[in-house]
Amino acid sequence: MHDSTKPVQWLPVISLLLAASLWGLFWYPLRLFAEHGLSGLWSSLFIYLGTLPALIYILHGRLHELSRAPAMLLLIGLSNGWCNTAFILAMLEGNVVRVLLLFYLSPIWTLILAYLFLGERPHRLGIVTIIIAMLGAVIMLWDQHMGLPLPQSASDWLALSSGMAFSVTNVAVRHTQSVSVRVKTVMAWVGAVLIAGFLLLVGGHSLVVTNNSVILLALLMGLSFMVIMTLSVQYGVTHMPAHRSAVILLFEIVIGAISAYLLTAERMTSQEWLGGAMVMVAAWLSARLPDEPAGKIS
Repeated sequence: MHDSTKPVQWLPVISLLLAASLWGLFWYPLRLFAEHGLSGLWSSLFIYLGTLPALIYILHGRLHELSRAPAMLLLIGLSNGWCNTAFILAMLEGNVVRVLLLFYLSPIWTLILAYLFLGERPHRLGIVTIIIAMLGAVIMLWDQHMGLPLPQSASDWLALSSGMAFSVTNVAVRHTQSVSVRVKTVMAWVGAVLIAGFLLLVGGHSLVVTNNSVILLALLMGLSFMVIMTLSVQYGVTHMPAHRSAVILLFEIVIGAISAYLLTAERMTSQEWLGGAMVMVAAWLSARLPDEPAGKIS
């Protein structure tokens, strides 16, 4: 029987709501940076390099934790690195709300990954959730002139892959309890620097800015906003079930939609809103799944 007297853990919830609010506004300074010549990859590199002072402080006295789960920490770093880099690129190229909605198919990818790699058999509600979310995605992406309801632009693909990478990070963070939240956060920052740096290197992207102060602003944004956002997310997903934390982070869509409406001329079509609403309903339903999986695959 459900214990109604069990206290609610509000700190993880507040932590995730704070992170969602900041992420929902994150697109705006990125576009300001781009207007001054700092492209998405360069923005990603400098923002995450800005976390270096916090990284050094966090790792002090905790280097031994890196040997506890090196493979999982590497996975956290690389998956989160692609998640954040792809998200930044998608925000610069696509419609803010559309990018957020496609990204937030992530609770569905979390359920699928838990089934494939952790052997967790989803409850019937989980299966219903997947069906609703996939139908919502089909409606959002459907274009009768393009045939199959596949992503229609580079920003769509980037948003989808970012959400998938976030789900990988989410599951990996949840199942790496032997390592502190702070060390997992550091690996996420390192991964973002490595991914952005690698793509800049192989792509031969030169740095051309109209005002050098924009680089300093990007570094400061990393030291402030990024440190707060990442620590908040990592704390939240470590202290509550992965599917629940993913749903609380849907508040980012609300903030993103309001800010995009007020600050840009971007508007969603009724078809996109219908599909997006189904995605959000599916994500909300996933929060109602029991904390424990229905069973392991034998």
